Amino acid sequence: MELDGYRIIVTGSARGMGAATVRSYVAAGADVVGMDVDEENGGRVAAEASAQGPGTASFTRVDVSDRADVDAAFDRAAQSLGGLDALAHPAAIQRPGDASEVTVEDWDLMMAINVRGTMITNQAAHRLMRQGGNGGSIINFGSISGLRPEPVAPAYSASKGAVHSWTRTAAAAWGADGVRVNAILPAIATPMYEEAKDRMDEAQLTAHFWQNEQSIAMGQAYGDPDRDLGPVMVFLAGKGSRFITGQLIPVDGGQTSVR
Repeated sequence: MELDGYRIIVTGSARGMGAATVRSYVAAGADVVGMDVDEENGGRVAAEASAQGPGTASFTRVDVSDRADVDAAFDRAAQSLGGLDALAHPAAIQRPGDASEVTVEDWDLMMAINVRGTMITNQAAHRLMRQGGNGGSIINFGSISGLRPEPVAPAYSASKGAVHSWTRTAAAAWGADGVRVNAILPAIATPMYEEAKDRMDEAQLTAHFWQNEQSIAMGQAYGDPDRDLGPVMVFLAGKGSRFITGQLIPVDGGQTSVR
């Protein structure tokens, strides 16, 4: 019950790391509003998490790239929860490509959802936390892709690098309000990750292993979202992390180190 009584919004809640975060928060006693564009799966995740308790979960649809939609959804959520203590923001998309051939459409879409979506949701959360007067925690999702060359995912890499920079800047700007802002860099197995691997041929799978999995000291495999990510999300939302802000925190079994 580490988060007993906490009021939390989780974006990208319909599956993967967002769904695991909803489950972990509810299991820790929090009241959660999940948000996603996928209404069917988002509603199912919330219902299943609530059934397990002891916290509660509900769902509302939101397009994180649309400021008016985000502001309205966050205001409704805060009203139903009685305030806002934390935002977990896993919502993002990925498109493969080549640096010479990445399309303007893919570039703009990833920047709109991954970067603008981070800015808009963070601003909405900060506004509500500042109004509440007790501060809060914002947890963004960066990536190792934002730290290293990514020849087959240039736009995604650029978008996650922007998330890293935004996280540091927001943390510096909002610390006086008691709002801390951090980003985790996960190496976690999700449906999107498994689907991407299913599309690879043998040569691509071999290259993927040496680029991504070989350096994971703890087992050379991506982590489990509930077992390996969930407890970290609970810690970063709660009081135990009250003096941590502006950090990029790998949750990746040793895949990379951040300085």
